[in-house]
Amino acid sequence: MSSVVDYAGLFPPASLELRATLEKWRAHASSPEAWMLGRLIVPVSQLKAFAALIRETGGVPGPGAEPWRVSCLLSDELDKDVDRVFEFNRSFAPVIPADPDEPRHPLLGKPPTLSDSGSLDLPDEVVASGGVVIDAVEFKASSARKIDEAMNIIPEQLEPYIEIPASGGVDVRGLVAAMAGTGARAKIRTGGVTAEAFPSAAEVARFILACSAADVAFKATAGLHHALRGSYALTYEPGCPRGTMFGFLNVFVAAALVRSGSVSARGGEGDVVAVLEDTNARNFVFTESGVTWRDRRVDTPRLARVRETFATSFGSCSFDEPVAELRSMNLI
Repeated sequence: MSSVVDYAGLFPPASLELRATLEKWRAHASSPEAWMLGRLIVPVSQLKAFAALIRETGGVPGPGAEPWRVSCLLSDELDKDVDRVFEFNRSFAPVIPADPDEPRHPLLGKPPTLSDSGSLDLPDEVVASGGVVIDAVEFKASSARKIDEAMNIIPEQLEPYIEIPASGGVDVRGLVAAMAGTGARAKIRTGGVTAEAFPSAAEVARFILACSAADVAFKATAGLHHALRGSYALTYEPGCPRGTMFGFLNVFVAAALVRSGSVSARGGEGDVVAVLEDTNARNFVFTESGVTWRDRRVDTPRLARVRETFATSFGSCSFDEPVAELRSMNLI
């Protein structure tokens, strides 16, 4: 579970204001469970306001501290958005002094100077602290051609996650295959605030299997507040509808079993669906040496490799819920 939760407090169903999201992030980042935090999710449309709020409120990590990592949701204007990301990083990312006369930016690899676009109207100086770094970007693509075009724009210093459609009869294999060897990572939307927003377990299974076959890492987002699959309230409103939601443990254990060959070699899609649909906590056994689902097992070193290179994180508008549920299961 290290660095597994990408905090998306700005998004439904939490839908917090930017200031409240930043306050929550600061609290989570200083909590005993901070080791579970991945990145803070910020859309490019709010990047200028985010920069202003950081300056107003202060409190970024100090010198020598690990910087906050941010993933920026891009629009269809990838060229302009990448410029905005680099503008932000030139002001808020930590600076590594290669020599006294030429400080070098760890992401840009060159002296931190503003571009001519002036899109964020940021000051010339670079904040000398642990800083805040946008080191990943996320955007949508629905065709192999769009993926190719995007990867010609996204620089290698940024880790790209490409959200592809997984429902409606889309064959995800071709889209995932288009990412193979490019450095791109796939992203699947596993829910929302309505029952119709959730893909089927078979569709999620096909996505995971396609990513494994193409050796493409992935993240999941939406509808993963809970540890195990079950019926839950779809929003935080009183009396709101309920729906069957995926559990993040189901998704990550399924990915580990697929990647280790414990599932795909012995049943393919059907076995993956069985893991994703399992609501019985007793079927998931975690020990120091690994995890067992029913009669399938993945040891800890393989789990570590899966987390590092395959199933990277999940986006959640709540950090408290995943932590509380893992604690209630005596897993943390």
